[in-house]
Amino acid sequence: MGLDDKASNKTEDLKGKAKEGTGKATGNERLEGEGKADQSSASVKDAGEKVKDAGKDVKDAFKK
Repeated sequence: MGLDDKASNKTEDLKGKAKEGTGKATGNERLEGEGKADQSSASVKDAGEKVKDAGKDVKDAFKK
């Protein structure tokens, strides 16, 4: 959790953008689709991290 996961998600997103761009440039629909899928996966994981962070913030607020 935390910074490592967020960095991993960003890396996956950037790889997906690169794959998608390469796929578009070369006319490779499969590679373009893989890139879009990688980006979607990274977005879902990032959203999960945001939910975890929000839950932690709420939990911390009740401890005060």
